[in-house]
Amino acid sequence: MWASFGWGTLAASTLVIGALLAIAFHISLRTIGLIMGFGAGVLISAVAFDLVQEAADKTSGNWPLVVGMATGCAVFAGGDWLIDRSGGDKRKDPAGAQKDGSALAIVLGSVLDGIPESMVIGLTIFEGGKVGAAYLIAVFISNLPESISSTAGLVTGGWKTARILWMWVAIALVSGLASLAGYGLFQHASPNTVAFVLTFAAGAILTMLADTMMPEGYEHGGKWVGVVTTVGFIIAFVIHTLD
Repeated sequence: MWASFGWGTLAASTLVIGALLAIAFHISLRTIGLIMGFGAGVLISAVAFDLVQEAADKTSGNWPLVVGMATGCAVFAGGDWLIDRSGGDKRKDPAGAQKDGSALAIVLGSVLDGIPESMVIGLTIFEGGKVGAAYLIAVFISNLPESISSTAGLVTGGWKTARILWMWVAIALVSGLASLAGYGLFQHASPNTVAFVLTFAAGAILTMLADTMMPEGYEHGGKWVGVVTTVGFIIAFVIHTLD
């Protein structure tokens, strides 16, 4: 049971690693945009093969998949809208737009981004007795560009280093708790419920990608973002086939 907490925290540890990299080195906006594009490609692959396909294999009907994705999209979009109105709309902007935002909203927005993918880690451990390596690696990789871009913006916006690092440490621990919850809450769930949870996470992640990560990546990375997004997708797919 507690292994799910450890794996969830490990997957989110790149939030702290990315923050340390962004604080220690000057990373250009173009590089950050390209890294974000790569991370988006990795997550798209994880959604397609480790969430939706896995969910489809667990149920004979399509309704849990459709309802799950639609619900995940609606819940994330609603939460994201509330956070945007509270001042967290530019939480991933690497250029420093966080300066005029709300610190609490930025933290809550980062937590909202990470919870759906973390819950799935715990759920997959319960379902298969072990963590899915492909999905874990996908989350591990995709957290890095999110943290780098957000941290670069927070530093430019005047946030103190200690405050930034403690924020990411706290979010990594919350992600571990979300993974633990994913393990504990669905132990007696039916296949349709499991399929719903997997596709709920898929809908939330896709909405997050389209709403924040991909636009920011293209804005700063330019046309090459399409190439690195595809490369990220291919690498994650290859890892999935080897899992």
